Amino acid sequence: MAFLAKMRQSLGSSFSFFTDSWSELKKVKWPSRKEMITYTLVVIGTVTFVTVYFFVLDLGLTELLRLVFK
Repeated sequence: MAFLAKMRQSLGSSFSFFTDSWSELKKVKWPSRKEMITYTLVVIGTVTFVTVYFFVLDLGLTELLRLVFK
């Protein structure tokens, strides 16, 4: 009997979780298409910049180490 009570409580809390999650999702202000395009371009630009920065830094350090250990 205790097992069934625990199962019922577990299912009830799971149902409550999904109900609460759904109600929270309804409160979200989703971005417009224009905002989403802007955010996407910012992310792509930032990733590109960081990638190029670390690539140049890696090349520089590689050449510096090559000169030191030559």
